Order: sequence, then C-alpha cells, then structure tokens
Amino acid sequence: MATVIAVTSGKGGTGKTSFTGAVSSCLAALGHRTLCIDMDVGLRNLDLSLGLADRALMDFTDVVQGRCSLERAVVEHPDIQGLYLLTAPLTLPQGIPEPAMRDLLRQAREKFDYILLDAPAGLGEGFRLAVCGCDRAVVVSTNDASALRDAQRTVTELMARVDQIHLVVNRVQPKLLRRLHTTIDDAMDAAGLPLLGVVPEDSRVMLSANQGKPLILCANKGAAVAYLNIARRIDGQKVPLMKIR
Repeated sequence: MATVIAVTSGKGGTGKTSFTGAVSSCLAALGHRTLCIDMDVGLRNLDLSLGLADRALMDFTDVVQGRCSLERAVVEHPDIQGLYLLTAPLTLPQGIPEPAMRDLLRQAREKFDYILLDAPAGLGEGFRLAVCGCDRAVVVSTNDASALRDAQRTVTELMARVDQIHLVVNRVQPKLLRRLHTTIDDAMDAAGLPLLGVVPEDSRVMLSANQGKPLILCANKGAAVAYLNIARRIDGQKVPLMKIR
C-alpha cells in the first residue's frame, strides 16, 4: 500500500525542500514509484531542486479543481526512473477543502508507492493541506535553538493529525555542536520526537540545487549517503545512523 509522508518544518532554512527532493530521488532509485508534491504555494522551489522547472506546467490545484487529470499534471524525471513531480501553484485559490486534497492523494496512492509532500514552513494553509491526508510526517530541523523551538510547535500541531512523526536533524556541523556543548540527543529531547536520520552540512547540496540536478546524480558521500540511508529506513530497512565527525 502506498505511503504518504508530509515533510514539515517549523521555520525556513532547515533544508526541508532539499530533503524532500533528495529522499524522493533515493526512494525512486531503490525501485519505488515516487511522487513529490510541492505544497509551498507562491514560493515553490522543489522543481528547481529536481531540475524540472521547465517541465512542470500543471500544478496540484489543476487536479483538485478538475482542470486536468493527475496523469497529465505530474512530470516524470528524465534521468531518474520512477521519480515524478506535481508542483505548486503561484497562488492558492480560496477554500480548497481537505476532502478534495484527500481525493487527490487517493488517486496518487493508486499509482505510486511513496508520495512525499513538501509542506511550506510554518503552520498556514499549505501546511494544513499537506498533513490532512498523510500517513506519516517528518519534521526537518537544524540543531539551533530557534529551529528546535519552532519544531516543537509543529509537533504539537501534527500530533493531533498524524500517528507517526519523526525528526531529521539537518545541516549538522560537528564543530558547532561541540562549541555549543550540545548533541543530537539534545535535539531529539527538544523536539520530543524519535530520530529518523542526521544529515551533515554539505556544500554539494546547494551546488546540486543550483545546477538543477538531484543530489544522488552529483555526489556519493556526505549528505547524499545520509539521504539514501533515510530513504532505506523509510522503506523498512535497518540502517545504522551516520557518524558525523
């Protein structure tokens, strides 16, 4: 049965969109038909991260409002078999009801193994639509105090809607952790969530995004390995956490 995962964050700048694109790419590389849905209305960037900016013409509101079918709206990645994108609109029409979004996800469940929704930062309308029909949620945070405080607020909202919620600590810098006298365990305690994975700060993430290429096509170490490990855990495999030095 297909799994719908909402990827959320309390604030911007945590690397949530990079996470969504990279993990989706890895799930597709593992042999699963995977759909990314960009829910960040007006500030969409997932198409850029995946290198699909010139291909994504229809958005999820076109499907929700019946202007086109899901099959016509999604865009397949030219280099990663099984990876698809459904982008966000530039503006969100008023009053998209949650049942309409759930119906879109019902259609997607029939055609894909994994559906990852890149929710906007914060707790607005895009967040509400992203989590209304998901099975699981991932909160992406850095380990700084402000990001973890906002992550706590996000967790509070998610707990009323989603049964399975996990934390990903992104952009980890070991030297900074030592200077702050903090650990990943402290981040887990602050967010109040079990850990799905840790991802090191890696300049290749930004480089691949600016080149319009998924990270797994540009690197085979650092963050790329961390994202692949997370994809394997999502897929039910037991993979040790990366040791970041």
